[in-house]
Amino acid sequence: MLQIFDTGASTAEENMRLDEELLGSLAPAGAPILHLYDWARPSATYGYFIRPENHLNLTGTVDFARRPTGGGIVFHIWDLAFSFLMPSEHPHFSLSTLGNYQFVNRAVLAAVRDYFALPFELTGADAPSMGPDCQHFCMAKPTQYDVVYQGRKIAGSAQRRRKQGYLHQGTISLCAPNVELLNEVLKCKKDIMRAMEVFTFAPISTDQLRKTRIELQKLLAAKLEEAIHF
Repeated sequence: MLQIFDTGASTAEENMRLDEELLGSLAPAGAPILHLYDWARPSATYGYFIRPENHLNLTGTVDFARRPTGGGIVFHIWDLAFSFLMPSEHPHFSLSTLGNYQFVNRAVLAAVRDYFALPFELTGADAPSMGPDCQHFCMAKPTQYDVVYQGRKIAGSAQRRRKQGYLHQGTISLCAPNVELLNEVLKCKKDIMRAMEVFTFAPISTDQLRKTRIELQKLLAAKLEEAIHF
């Protein structure tokens, strides 16, 4: 049985704190958890080992927070963000990190395929970087087991594993990035903005964003439930 927690809109720091608390209290023999949440303000999160001041202007309109997982910088303005926690004693838990990425992202793949009726697929290998800074931005470079359409990325993720299980933090790109906002916060503008333009798939307009988020959350929950009981 999949447990679903919807904690609503909070600051970026609060959302990340809740994810870390869910991982810390995860019972090894308990049920998998889907954590749904939203953002009180335009937000961005960055991986545990990223130094954001090297890549971002940290003053302005965007709310920043460090994730308890790895991975690059993600803007939570035009995406659907979610977290999934898998207990270590569950039959679908793997000691292989890539195996766990594949398990969750197959459910994401099924959800976006059904919703958008397009032949998305999982990448087999990392894409080449378009610049030295691109590896630090999630949607600027597809990596293995990301969800893509014709080489353009719609979904990425990062994980952290502990003895009791793992935390998977995912993002599904929905709208094209706001160029004015990127100009405000990016230090290395040219390479990152070009890479996002080339590698990010944005299937809807901003007018459709709220409705699509709600519908995709329900579909993602159904696909994760199906995957758990397969």
